[in-house]
Amino acid sequence: MIRYLLFILFCISCVTLSARTLDAPLSSEGEGPYNRLILRGATVIDGKGAPPYGPVDIIIEGNKIVSVRSVGAPGVPINESRRPKAKEGDKELDVSGHYILPGFVDMHGHIAGSVDGLPAEYPFKLWLGHGITTVREPGSFNGLDWTLKHQRLSEKNEIVAPRIVPYVGFNMDWDKEITTPKETRRWVRHVADKGAKGIKFFGLPRPMMEAALDEANKQGLGTMMHHAQLNVVDTNALDSARLGLTSMEHWYGLPEALFEDKVIQDYPIKYNYNNESHRFTEAGRLWQQAAEKGSDKWNAVRDELIELDFTLNPTLTIYEASRDVMRARNAPWHKDFTHSKLKAFFEPNRESHGSYFFDWTTQNEVDWKNNYRIWMSFLNDYKNHGGRVTTGSDAGYIYKIFGFGFIRELELLQEAGFHPLEVVQSATIKGAEALGLEDKIGTIQAGKLADLVIVEENPIANFKVLYGNGHYRLGLDNKAEYVGGVKYTIKDGIIYDARKLREDVKQLVQEAKQAQ
Repeated sequence: MIRYLLFILFCISCVTLSARTLDAPLSSEGEGPYNRLILRGATVIDGKGAPPYGPVDIIIEGNKIVSVRSVGAPGVPINESRRPKAKEGDKELDVSGHYILPGFVDMHGHIAGSVDGLPAEYPFKLWLGHGITTVREPGSFNGLDWTLKHQRLSEKNEIVAPRIVPYVGFNMDWDKEITTPKETRRWVRHVADKGAKGIKFFGLPRPMMEAALDEANKQGLGTMMHHAQLNVVDTNALDSARLGLTSMEHWYGLPEALFEDKVIQDYPIKYNYNNESHRFTEAGRLWQQAAEKGSDKWNAVRDELIELDFTLNPTLTIYEASRDVMRARNAPWHKDFTHSKLKAFFEPNRESHGSYFFDWTTQNEVDWKNNYRIWMSFLNDYKNHGGRVTTGSDAGYIYKIFGFGFIRELELLQEAGFHPLEVVQSATIKGAEALGLEDKIGTIQAGKLADLVIVEENPIANFKVLYGNGHYRLGLDNKAEYVGGVKYTIKDGIIYDARKLREDVKQLVQEAKQAQ
């Protein structure tokens, strides 16, 4: 119990010390929704796993897709007889040669709550500017009321923001420390009544964990967990799944479920969890302590988690600096898109979460490269046997910024062995399923909400064309150029000029620099 209370006090102090994120301004920068919108001539990547097909015309009425029609074959004139006829008042958008995907789902998107005074407009526009139309907010660390307010404004499209699915950190929005299963159940009912859609845990004493997950399931709340090392011995990922947890974040708790020759990770004698360099150094050695791929233990844990319909949300991107800090620190988008408040937060600091590069060595990076190799192998194996793997970024930490970090997550899943079409599934329908929204979003088909991503280049051939600063490529004229970047993001039938949103962010960043 003492271990739990110390951890909760640590988390609450982190939240208390952070000023509220600045409210997003009321605005309606997009166009629509229209009585009838027709997108003409694109190639569709539908999110279901089907290969790209086109050209197609997509008919949208209000905020819903009503028809997806094939209108010919590539390289020949459009078959006009197949095209839906425009009516008076229709909006038509020629997207010939473009690619259309379902809106992306970021399953781990903090609204900038750990940095003092960062404007919510900044992550919102970067998310939409990268095609992210739905974000699960893990923890609502700006305060549950604040998050719920922005959720409602986004639902009404009164702010420029993705759809927000608000989760709340355990014990938040409550006037005392929760220490019993009975109090745990009362708190779960309280946040459910207020409108939270789920709960994020870091770990609890076992009786409280059992009560929390049981009550959350009764209330229809989703649950997610970062299995912190302070509690993982009592409840690893498999333990949590058996108790009813619906998804796990990152990977903590999974190697521990795969231990064969130990119960507790092999900590050095002088280890201190509050020293983040200790924490992340040893985390980079954890997967090497797990059972080997193909072993009875590995297969048993994998299969039971799949049977429990357990979602893995790995956030590979957020730890990538651990295996190559120079790459992360010097990413080309920092110059124009990284807010000065974030830039300062990222630099090595003994008091900032995730700023643990006090003396990061070659050996640290080698350990983390090996960590990724095994971690990725488990993710690919999990997916191949029917398990659900989703995409989340956890941006705002460790040199990762909103939107850009999510696109990097797509690349890392491909590195893990996912076919690009499987990556798109993880970024769309798999996230929708995990949120219970698969009847509304996640694929391009009649009856779904009109949440779409439109890009001029083929993202299946190269996910880099989705980055907001574009992909650097040599043209046939032997001149290098930047190509790509999402062109339009459609949310609820509203067309946003994604390039304009990214330009707005660049202006915010420039103004912040000038104000220093």
